[in-house]
Amino acid sequence: MTEEIGMMDEKNMMVMKLLHYFITEKSYTPIILQGAENEIWLENLEEDYKIVRIVSSYIHNEEQYRFDVFRTKRILKKIKAKTLSFRLNTLSIFLDLSSNVELSTPKDLAAIRVEEDKDLKKSEIIQSAFPDLPKKLKFTEKGMQLFVKITNDINAHNQEDQKKAEDVFQPKLPVITYGLILINIFLFLFPKIFGIDAWFLNTFCTYGPLIRIGQWYRLITGAFLHGNLFHLLFNMYALYILGSQLESFMGRWRYFVIYFFSILTASLLSITFSGNGASIGASGAIFGLMGALLYFGYHYRVYLGNVIRSQIIPLILLNLAFGFFMQGIDNAAHIGGLIGGLLASISVGVKYKSSRFEQINGFIVTVLFLGFLFYMAFCYAA
Repeated sequence: MTEEIGMMDEKNMMVMKLLHYFITEKSYTPIILQGAENEIWLENLEEDYKIVRIVSSYIHNEEQYRFDVFRTKRILKKIKAKTLSFRLNTLSIFLDLSSNVELSTPKDLAAIRVEEDKDLKKSEIIQSAFPDLPKKLKFTEKGMQLFVKITNDINAHNQEDQKKAEDVFQPKLPVITYGLILINIFLFLFPKIFGIDAWFLNTFCTYGPLIRIGQWYRLITGAFLHGNLFHLLFNMYALYILGSQLESFMGRWRYFVIYFFSILTASLLSITFSGNGASIGASGAIFGLMGALLYFGYHYRVYLGNVIRSQIIPLILLNLAFGFFMQGIDNAAHIGGLIGGLLASISVGVKYKSSRFEQINGFIVTVLFLGFLFYMAFCYAA
C-alpha cells in the first residue's frame, strides 16, 4: 500500500513539473474540458505543438489506446472550430501507458511514453520541439517543498496573465472614436448650414480620375462625407459600437493607425473598380475595424472565441452580402478596408500577444499590399 501511494505521488509530481514547464516557460494555457478525467489539455498556438495533453490515467491495452486516440480527435475538432484553426499539431504525453501498447498515431497527433525524467531525454519529439524540457524539470526542492514551489510559480504566472487580460479588457474612454464621430457629424452639417452641400461633396469625395491627377487628399476626405442623414447615422452607430471596443482593446495609437490605413486601402480598391464613379462614407474604415477585431479576437480567443464565430464573422459576411446584392454600395471599398484593417493590426500588433517577428512580417506584407493597391488604382484601374 505504501509503495502504491509512493508511485501515485511520483506520477502526480511529474504532472506538476510538466505543468510548471509548459505554463511558466512556454506560456501554454489550460483548456477546460467537460468529462476529461485524469488528463490535462494545454494550448499555445504559437508553438509547433499547439496542443499538449498530459495523460495520467492507466492505459493497459491497444483497445483503450485506440479509443483514447478517437476521443482526442473528436475533442480537437471542437477546439479547431473554437480557435478557427485548420491544423492543430498535438502532443500526448502518457505517464502510465503499458509497455505492451504500441504508440501509433494519425497525422498531426504525436505521442510519447514518460515514466521518468530520463524518458524525456530519449524522446526525439521532445529534443526537437522542447529541447530544454529535461533540464527545466530539475529542482533543488524535494517532496512537499517542491510541490509548494511549483504551485506558487504556476499561480504567480496565472495571476500575471490575469493582470494582462484585465489591462486589455478594462473599459477605457474611446477618445479617438468620439473625435471621429464629431468630425463626421460636423462635416455633414457644415455644408448644409452654409448651403454648399453639392460643392463640398464634389470637392472632397473619393473620385478616381481627379485622384490620379494629383488630388490625393480625396483618398482620405471621402471617408468623412455622407450623402444623407440615414447614411450618417448608420455609419456612426457602427463606428461607435465597433470603434469604442477596438480602441479600448488595441490602444489609441494602434487604433488610429488601423482606422486611417483602412480608409486608404478602402479608397484605393474603390477607385480601382469604380471607373468614373464617386464614393463617400466611413463604411470602408468600419470594415477595417471589423478586420482588426477579427485579428484581436483570434489572439484572445480564450475570451472571445464564441463571439468570433457567432457575431464577428457573420456580421462581416452579412454586410458583404448586402454589398453584392444591393445597388449603390461600394463593396470594393468594404473589401479593401477589411483587408487593410486586418493587415494593419498584424503590423501594429496586439498587446501582450504579438511577437516582434510577427509584426515585422505583417509590416512587410502590408507594404506589399499597399504597393499592389497603388499599382492597381493608378495603372490598372477599370
